[in-house]
Amino acid sequence: MELLIMVYACKTSCAKSIIGVIPYFPYSKQCKMRKRGSIVSKLLASMMCKAGLTHLITMDLHQKEIQGFFNIPVDNLRASPFLLQYIQEEIPDYRNAVIVAKSPASAKRAQSFAERLRLGIAVIHGEAQDAESDLVDGRHSPPMVRNAAAIHPSLEIPLLIPKEKPPITVVGDVGGRIAIIVDDIIDDVDSFLAAAETLKERGAYKIFVMATHGLLSSDAPRLIEESAIDEVVVTNTIPHEIQKLQCPKIKTVDISMILSEAIRRIHNGESMSYLFRNIGLDD
Repeated sequence: MELLIMVYACKTSCAKSIIGVIPYFPYSKQCKMRKRGSIVSKLLASMMCKAGLTHLITMDLHQKEIQGFFNIPVDNLRASPFLLQYIQEEIPDYRNAVIVAKSPASAKRAQSFAERLRLGIAVIHGEAQDAESDLVDGRHSPPMVRNAAAIHPSLEIPLLIPKEKPPITVVGDVGGRIAIIVDDIIDDVDSFLAAAETLKERGAYKIFVMATHGLLSSDAPRLIEESAIDEVVVTNTIPHEIQKLQCPKIKTVDISMILSEAIRRIHNGESMSYLFRNIGLDD
């Protein structure tokens, strides 16, 4: 709301252009269409455009398609060059590393990192089998049998088979290697902790987690400190000084340079394509 009020104040004061610099686009994880749920990013985009924003600079949108919700130019910058540089400079034996996707959904990002570092890739698939939780969420309960005749005498609607993930498996060799888990947002760390435990069991001797946006809410710092993860590397798109005091494992990569260069280029009317050089489609 503060952002919208400031934008509107600038608009009503006849500002020539109003550029919003929002490194972490809020609510971007609530962008899934499920049970006719609203796509919150569309609402935010409409509000920002209506308030008077003329240009938006952001970084690593959770879904790149969010750019299409805006009626103004959007520059979705990437943090991957900074994270790749950190791997090369701060992990001495990174050549013995393997890039890990904690789920098949993040495999494209992991593949992009692996190709540019010329490393192998591993993907974690499945979920922990817990009989109690299965009973609670009702995924194995028998589906309701509807009376097809009540709808139409000749109409039969096929019932969907409930989705069931297999037990956790790691596709790829991590034995005796450094495992680097890559993702765009790290907030609820449970999935990262489960992935780290699985990788330790498979023989990985060091585990790094790299993400652009480190929300690290609630008791995430304490859980990371007590876990098998050796280091969590995030950028400073979101302030997390308090979390770093609670957990020395959290390291920060500064990305202010690319944001300042983007602001300078937009202000001077220069090309933005230079900032996207060597950026893969899957970043």
